[in-house]
Amino acid sequence: MNCPCGSGVAFNQCCQPYHLKVKKAPTAEALMRSRYSAFVVADAAYLYDTTHRSKRKGHSESAYLSSAKNTKWLKLEIVFSDFDTVEFKAYYLNKKFQTEVLHEKSNFRLEDGQWYYVDGKFYE
Repeated sequence: MNCPCGSGVAFNQCCQPYHLKVKKAPTAEALMRSRYSAFVVADAAYLYDTTHRSKRKGHSESAYLSSAKNTKWLKLEIVFSDFDTVEFKAYYLNKKFQTEVLHEKSNFRLEDGQWYYVDGKFYE
């Protein structure tokens, strides 16, 4: 199966090793892509673990799992990426089966060789 992140690489050669903690995401963009894939495959533990500890309040594993299971993600588009910022568009189906877009500029932090999602600014 191709990776949900849109890399064109097989999931087991792309984001899955990050989910399984075999590898660490080497860049903010790689972490962003792996988090998108985690939403697609409903890996709530990975989403929680890769959220910066200062931002985990209100982002429980169960909340991530509920969000992931209640959303049909379609594709990821990276708009812009630099060292610690990634702007992306994530396409999904709403309850009326219409395509909608989550457009966010996310901030990431590198600590002790591990990337974490910190927060993001949403666009309409």
